[in-house]
Amino acid sequence: MEQKQVAVIEPKTELVVGTLFGPQIYFSSGQGESGYDYEMAARFAKYLNLELKMMPFANISELYGALRAGKIDIIAAGLADTPSRREKYRVGPPLYRVNQVLVYRQGTRPPKDINDLEGDITVITDSSFVDTLSELQKSNPNLMWKQEKDKDSEELLAMIASGDLQYTIADSTSLDINRRFMPELREGAVLKEKQPVVWLLPPNNSDRLMSKLLAFWHIEKRSGTLAHLNEKYFAHVRRFDYVDTRAFIRAIDNKLPKYQETFEKYAGDIDWRKLAATAYQESHWNPNARSPTGVRGLMMLTLPTAKQVGIENRLDPYQSIQGGAKYLNSMLERLPESIPESQRMWFALASYNIGFGHVEDARKLAQSMGLNPSAWRDIKEVLPLLQKRKHYKKTRYGYARGNEAVHYVDSIRRYYDTLVWIDNQNILLDLKSDVTQTADNSGQTMEGAQPQ
Repeated sequence: MEQKQVAVIEPKTELVVGTLFGPQIYFSSGQGESGYDYEMAARFAKYLNLELKMMPFANISELYGALRAGKIDIIAAGLADTPSRREKYRVGPPLYRVNQVLVYRQGTRPPKDINDLEGDITVITDSSFVDTLSELQKSNPNLMWKQEKDKDSEELLAMIASGDLQYTIADSTSLDINRRFMPELREGAVLKEKQPVVWLLPPNNSDRLMSKLLAFWHIEKRSGTLAHLNEKYFAHVRRFDYVDTRAFIRAIDNKLPKYQETFEKYAGDIDWRKLAATAYQESHWNPNARSPTGVRGLMMLTLPTAKQVGIENRLDPYQSIQGGAKYLNSMLERLPESIPESQRMWFALASYNIGFGHVEDARKLAQSMGLNPSAWRDIKEVLPLLQKRKHYKKTRYGYARGNEAVHYVDSIRRYYDTLVWIDNQNILLDLKSDVTQTADNSGQTMEGAQPQ
């Protein structure tokens, strides 16, 4: 009698996460991988003791198909929690919340409401925006829209900025980020408020994975990871200045080429784009910049600082960059090891702006208030308190304009984001092209689900 063969189930070694490309979702460049969803996925894979495999897709339809076919374990792609998605998939806990806003180009007459549009709305097929428009159509029967399957949200925003489309809908976080690169974008009516962004799991055979995800989420929420990632990806982009953003983009074309090689040469362990962004915040890349307080040059060095770093002529832009880089690297070296690598630059920049001693005062004050002295999200809340007597009288170095330091760091982070975006546009286009080409060549492009 033949013995029946028993199938051996190999132990799982990977967490396969389906995603979309985007600055706040998932992006891979020469600086490594980044994105809110990527960072959370990496933490979740570590929690499960599995290797992380990020699998980008060309559109939402393909993501759905891959999850249904069992090719991926989770969808982590900045997708919102909607009733139609809950009918088809299991929904994870909220990562952050967004508003859905109408977007149009500067120069277009601002619409008073959804019935006051002078052209078509175009949205992504299978996006939560289709659900929102379908709901609005019940009370606005003349409301019509077009769906675009072969472009992503960022591409639609670019078409709005260039005048090729009249209206689209975007998540507020995506709009905030993309206005750094496309300042012509304008925010219209809020169509849906505080919608949770979630991960999607298969509807069947995912009880264990969901249980693990919920336990992981509670740990990360309590430890402050969600708050940190919200601050990292979204907090600094909320303040928007159209004139400043346009001026910066022009300066990248007209001024930066003169100094980029020098920024790269002297940056040391710092990403040269952070050094360049700091210089722009200081002087708008004007080598002859001066202030009434005596700071001068491209990096706006004080005379004592210039002597400290061995710079003879502060108005020589190349010496100024060399000196500023040396001083900023020295700030980084002085910081306590308890400050995570991903946040050290923001502490160093605050020290560059108001002095290392004042930042240390803010850290001690944060600790006395039960906050984390090594988390930038907490320090940026405490720094403005150094302007209030009841707080600064307890510190070693006294009064400091902490509010300006917070604005200073946030501005540099926005300039840095713009430099990274411009630097990586061709990379991102190539990646998207590769994903689409691979799917076409293999014949595995999945048919899109019907609009929900």
